[in-house]
Amino acid sequence: METGKWVAVLVIVAIVAGVIGYVVKPTPTPPEVAELQDRVSELETTVSEQSARIDELEAIPKAKLVKAGFIYVGPIEDYGWTMAHNRGRTRVDEKYDWLETMYAEIVPEPEVSDYIDEMFGKGCDVVFTTSFGFGWDTVKAGARWPDKMLYHCSGDSSIHGTAPNVGFYFADFYQIYYMNGLAAGALTKTNKIGYVAAYTTAELVRHLDAFYLGAKEVNPDVEMKVLVTGSWVDPATDTLNAETLIAWGADVIGFTADAPAVISKCQEHYEDTGEKIYTFSHYSCMKEFGPDVVVSGQLVNWEKWYDYLLLKAQQDEAENWQHWGLINGGYCEMGSDFGEPINPIFIDDLEAVTVTDPVLGTTNVYDLIMYRYEQFKDERSTYEPFTGPIYDTEGNLRLKPGEVIDGYELWWEIQWYPEGIIPPE
Repeated sequence: METGKWVAVLVIVAIVAGVIGYVVKPTPTPPEVAELQDRVSELETTVSEQSARIDELEAIPKAKLVKAGFIYVGPIEDYGWTMAHNRGRTRVDEKYDWLETMYAEIVPEPEVSDYIDEMFGKGCDVVFTTSFGFGWDTVKAGARWPDKMLYHCSGDSSIHGTAPNVGFYFADFYQIYYMNGLAAGALTKTNKIGYVAAYTTAELVRHLDAFYLGAKEVNPDVEMKVLVTGSWVDPATDTLNAETLIAWGADVIGFTADAPAVISKCQEHYEDTGEKIYTFSHYSCMKEFGPDVVVSGQLVNWEKWYDYLLLKAQQDEAENWQHWGLINGGYCEMGSDFGEPINPIFIDDLEAVTVTDPVLGTTNVYDLIMYRYEQFKDERSTYEPFTGPIYDTEGNLRLKPGEVIDGYELWWEIQWYPEGIIPPE
């Protein structure tokens, strides 16, 4: 493991920590299928439409130069969220000779307006702000700079459509979390899995719920304890939470954080004790920090959105609505590394666990994961992890048998936990 890199990341994070504020379901019946198809059409640009539009835009002569700015909440070497965004930036920058980019890293939320103004003052035509807490200041900047374009990544529905020159984009992982949950449920020996969450916004609750639903599908006896860090970048607290979950008995830990501290802790535990605490990469490939414990992960291709939105900007077109990207279209992928859906050292373990699926019959968990993966890649996929019956931790029936979760609730409002989760205090 390249400990030098990780030590460097910890040093960077330690310096800025004081200023970064937070930096098996039945196949749906036909009515539910129709409802789900309508929701997918509403929330997601399909592969064929997106690809055709990019081809069309690339064919237009490019007389205008575009300068784009990117504002990051963390360091570009965080091995997570910010590294992934910066990877997307560099890929489009290298692809187009009409494009020039600049970026600012480790930007505290209260200062994002100043950074936006500075970038526009330096000639940027479009600015991308890439953290949940940058949302409202991005919208306000749109009013100050009516002839410029801005795009905000993440955020909540209350700010959407409030400015004609401010749009929104995201690549969501909940389908991948569900598949990694299938692996978690199969691999746990203690029937206890843990989750380290930066916050409890709808995005993160959606993800951790999906992770647990996957685990419970293959292992009805599994329970999951959730701990909250309270920061996007806080390796020390992430490590402490991982230690707490391991002491509780968890032998699988998922997480949402911008650095690989949880993975490093799981790898360290294995090296010290010989016990494997299985875990998963998040946003960027983190396998190098846990080669013996990283099973798979949630990986993102932000360049898919940057490519499309910058081609639109090159034509002086702003799209001021929410752009959603899922597995379909290649916005994100499951993997312990890019192009490696499952760490090869765990394939035999997953194939050794058999389950009964209503469609597939008796199958092994590895094949079930790969089957679901192909379903999610399909442009008109009708498989939805959030399909009832699902009860919450208070015993309330949240989704009736065969009922698919409402799209608005899933994307923006979900604040409940399925039965079997020990919620954060």
